[in-house]
Amino acid sequence: MKEGKDTGSLHSGKLRSSFSGKVGYVLAVAGSAVGLGNIWRFPYLAAKYGGGIFLLVYLILMLTFGYALIISETAIGRMTKRSPVGAFGAFGKSFPFRFGGWVNAVIPMLIVPYYSVIGGWVVKYLFEYLRGSTEALAEDDYFSGFISNGVSAEIWFLLFSLMVVAVLFAGVKQGVERVSKVMMPLLVILAVFVAGYSMTRPGAWEGVKYFLIPNLDNFSWMTVVAAMGQMFYSLSIAMGILYTYGSYIKKDVDIEKSTGQVEIFDTAIAMLAGLMIIPAVFAFSGGDPDTLKAGPSLMFITIPKVFASMGFGTGAGIMFFLLVLLAALTSAISLAESGVSTFEDQLGWNRHKATLLMGAIIVLFGSASALGFGVLDFVSVLGMTILDFFDFLTNSLLMPFAALSTCLLITRVIGLDRIAKEIEQSSDFKRKKMYCFFMKFLAPVCIVIILLSSIASVFGWISM
Repeated sequence: MKEGKDTGSLHSGKLRSSFSGKVGYVLAVAGSAVGLGNIWRFPYLAAKYGGGIFLLVYLILMLTFGYALIISETAIGRMTKRSPVGAFGAFGKSFPFRFGGWVNAVIPMLIVPYYSVIGGWVVKYLFEYLRGSTEALAEDDYFSGFISNGVSAEIWFLLFSLMVVAVLFAGVKQGVERVSKVMMPLLVILAVFVAGYSMTRPGAWEGVKYFLIPNLDNFSWMTVVAAMGQMFYSLSIAMGILYTYGSYIKKDVDIEKSTGQVEIFDTAIAMLAGLMIIPAVFAFSGGDPDTLKAGPSLMFITIPKVFASMGFGTGAGIMFFLLVLLAALTSAISLAESGVSTFEDQLGWNRHKATLLMGAIIVLFGSASALGFGVLDFVSVLGMTILDFFDFLTNSLLMPFAALSTCLLITRVIGLDRIAKEIEQSSDFKRKKMYCFFMKFLAPVCIVIILLSSIASVFGWISM
């Protein structure tokens, strides 16, 4: 990567969509970061990898490594006023630049279809709690029976996808920004309420202590690897989203301050999710290790059992799954928005046409994932279902590779000084020295570790 040129020459006369200001941008980025990764994945990993010590390692990584990558992608997006493909192409037209841009662009297009399948599951559970089916949802075979029913799983997936596409049609200010401004504050209120309810259950306080108090006896190298992987997932790093949203913000938006606010918002929701789920599971199981490590089934099998054992279980179930739905929607909208922006930039299409193409991709790949537990359950890739394979492909392979390409673009082509200059247009850049150190020395090493550890785990060479 040696090519470089003035990005200003790439700006066409076409008016680009934008956020109305800093608040709209922060809430939209926070909406992209706060999703199933926070509400489901974070508590599960925290429970599995030592509770408080996992939380401490995650916070350290988020404030250093995560900060460096968030601010990098946002700054490049604002500098070039382009989504990932155009952003990379602004600095060179040779294969490495095109490839790095397309890897960042393709990731959200592959994530949002299977993400929407899980979103459909959330809509289904919320609907059933509203119907009062609390006891039925707690039965051992309910979840497996639902996802193996191809027609039912497909219908709920399509309903969730329709919500996402409808917001995208409305545009950046009227759709993405407006929905984020309403959903994110509501999500916080619900999270505080459910967490408060969960922590007051008999026996729940042991779960609170396990989650918040670090215990060095629970520390292992896999705690660090798992925390690094969660940081990617939770902060929307290496998904093309931050390039896209960065391209929508104006030059007077303080990137560093906004990044700090996103870090606080995202971490607060992740911690609230931990306080919603882990104390409730402790109260239900007495801290049984096998229950804490239930993994993917924690939200759809274990938590319904917890709610069924409570006096206010139906109400808790409604609030919890409404909260999860809001989080899933904001993230799915952000993932799909990145794809729409790429199609607008690369194909020269208007927003509605680009949205229809993104919608078609969601339905095509999402249907395969939705039916992968039913009529397509005979399809297996590397021993995984279709949904699990897309999750492995994006999170374990493409995302670390995309992050590495961003690091190389900055350190080998753009230069740290030029990134700093972009940020300093509207920011004091107080963490500049730390940023430069991480991007130059630590970030590439951490990314390679994540990539190799994830691959080794899938093939059974190490246990995560």
